[in-house]
Amino acid sequence: MTDQVLKVQKIKNGIVIDHIPCGMALKVLKILGIEGDIGSTVTLAMHVKSKNGWKDVVKIEDRYLDERELDKIALIAPTATVNIVKDYKVVTKHRVKVPDVVKGIVKCMNPRCITNQNEPIEPEFKVVSKDKIIIKCRYCGREMDSEDIVENIL
Repeated sequence: MTDQVLKVQKIKNGIVIDHIPCGMALKVLKILGIEGDIGSTVTLAMHVKSKNGWKDVVKIEDRYLDERELDKIALIAPTATVNIVKDYKVVTKHRVKVPDVVKGIVKCMNPRCITNQNEPIEPEFKVVSKDKIIIKCRYCGREMDSEDIVENIL
């Protein structure tokens, strides 16, 4: 019996987010605000076998990421790589990097935190752990893990 391979159409220009931990691809789409008709092709592959186990992959045509979006992805998928595609070729490939400080992209889940009291204070967190992502609010000390982060991403 020969192996069967599912072929996915290449994208002309855009990004491929690869090596996303299994089950996190839908969360990546959520934090990027991709829902409904965005006018571009989005390819989602979940639980894909790779040489290192299993992964998810997201391809988005005609879309690139800014630093804030890369930081958001790093917080929920720290093993992800981002490939930039131009004219059907990968022109750059890099691994996302979990920042040391997270500022303005996640809100504190503590309703009593000063950042949730209509004060002109931007939420800021220190990254306590980069292995199993844990961040700690600079103002109230509340710790949040990746599940909390997904629910509170701005």
